[in-house]
Amino acid sequence: MRKEYFNIKGMSCSACAAKIEKCVLALSGVEDVSVNLLKNTMSLSCDDSCSVDIITEAVKKAGYEAISKQGSAANKQDEKDSALQEYNALLKRLIWSLVFAIPLFYISMGHMMHWPLPRFFHGTQNALVYGITQLILLLPIVAINIRYFKNGFKNLFAFSPNMDSLIAIGSGAAMVYGIYALCKIFYGFGEGDMEIVKRFSMDLYFESSGMIITLITFGKTLEARAKRKTSDAISKLINLAPKTATILRDEQEFQVPIDKVQAGDILIVKAGESVPVDGVVIEGYASVDESAITGESIPVDKNKGDKVIGATVSKNGYFKMTAEKVGKDTALSQIIKLVDEATASKAPIAKLADKVSGVFVPVVISIALISALVWLALGYGLEFALSMGISVLVISCPCALGLATPTAIMVGTGKGASNGILIKSARALEAAHLADTVVLDKTGTITEGRPVVTDIYATSNRDELLNVASSIEKLSEHPLSKAIVSEMQNYDISLKNVDKFTQVSGGGLKACIEGEMCLAGNRRLMEQNNIFHEEAFEFGEKMSAEGKTPLYFALGNKVLGVIAVADTLKPSAKSAIDELNAMGVEVVMLT
Repeated sequence: MRKEYFNIKGMSCSACAAKIEKCVLALSGVEDVSVNLLKNTMSLSCDDSCSVDIITEAVKKAGYEAISKQGSAANKQDEKDSALQEYNALLKRLIWSLVFAIPLFYISMGHMMHWPLPRFFHGTQNALVYGITQLILLLPIVAINIRYFKNGFKNLFAFSPNMDSLIAIGSGAAMVYGIYALCKIFYGFGEGDMEIVKRFSMDLYFESSGMIITLITFGKTLEARAKRKTSDAISKLINLAPKTATILRDEQEFQVPIDKVQAGDILIVKAGESVPVDGVVIEGYASVDESAITGESIPVDKNKGDKVIGATVSKNGYFKMTAEKVGKDTALSQIIKLVDEATASKAPIAKLADKVSGVFVPVVISIALISALVWLALGYGLEFALSMGISVLVISCPCALGLATPTAIMVGTGKGASNGILIKSARALEAAHLADTVVLDKTGTITEGRPVVTDIYATSNRDELLNVASSIEKLSEHPLSKAIVSEMQNYDISLKNVDKFTQVSGGGLKACIEGEMCLAGNRRLMEQNNIFHEEAFEFGEKMSAEGKTPLYFALGNKVLGVIAVADTLKPSAKSAIDELNAMGVEVVMLT
């Protein structure tokens, strides 16, 4: 079985999604069809007997359009741009609809609410001005939102009514009845029958028609806004990946777009650059910041034979690598795919809502017709019976049940992604309340995610240790060095002159200060240079046992001391864990 993904055009409600799912699921070799109304996408599993063309043709027969997509970064960017365009278009429609709907509502309801209105809108004698003004304000609203009527009646005549059909029938019926009432007012004036004029001036329903359309547009604008925000969250992940890579061919370096990199290519990564794709170091050394992928705040030393992950950043050094996983196979692409599938997945409650929404529209239309026929059979007039049928259509909630759940899931997963929380599926999200144990990572979750100085141990002269440490570490871009330099700003320190500064692969820093060799780094660096200090080493071991990183400093052949650096606890961590415990949830740290 393979996975296929499509963009769907022409959907307006859950009835549309249910119809597409039903049609595609009927194809031979197709399983697990999921249509996401908010994202206008469809994902499915199928075997080789079912081609993309067969699937798109089935969707076309259902009255919609399906466009295959490959899930690349370009596709995701197109989806983001599409979501933004949709939101801007709906916002523009909403603003213009409100420009006409607000005065329409004010004029129609003003006399009931005792709002101030011009004299020519009051009294039976001004009924024509009152009615025609409302009609003039309604027509632009209908024109601005004409797509509801086009799509609604098209689907109705195709015997597959959807939310647009309900809007078109409800709003259209209210408008047509209002025009009928306006004609009766004309007739009343012509016949001199002011009773008819008075009765039908209260039955115009133009404001109902206009407000239905405007409120639906308002709801759709909110949906589009939710889509846009979730697209932004996924775009943040996409933007982690570099757009180009430096490739080595025939001993020449070339800058190529990232999508041109193939497995087996030799790539070059310099200090400050992002690793283009997943691969293996074949030459050189670097300290790589993997926090974007793993959350680990301390950079990881990479030597020949070590694996590197795409979108991580080389803080210093230079290395050549062989590309192993490219395009959609990289770790970052898999994370993006996971987030995307989570927003498209359906929770069990959403599937139940879809079943209800699938029959909601035809049931509402049937109830409206039955209501009109029952009142007519009871001897009430045609006008009264029609008004009852229209009332049913007007007050019917247009598929909110089918929209609310996917909106909540989409916003929840998108918000989680922007905060570094990946939710595997909607089913997992719905089952989260059943969890009795929470397993937490340490770095960036319980801790701040950035190193700071926690302990300082000087073997003799503390000021000399601080001066040397600040002087040599100031020349390095390593996050541990930055932590020390930041801490040294709290002390009155005069920097020393540093010469012959070099970085020792996997060890630390080496330089000359005032003619003497200076070393700064791990214990291995000290031992390689035959520098020992039992008390300093014991302090360093103690710091390591506490989860801290000890950095040793030596000038000449003398150890000056140890500065311990660690990722400190978040201020909110304890209260958050206490709150989880109070909820009866066991908290475990796995690190």
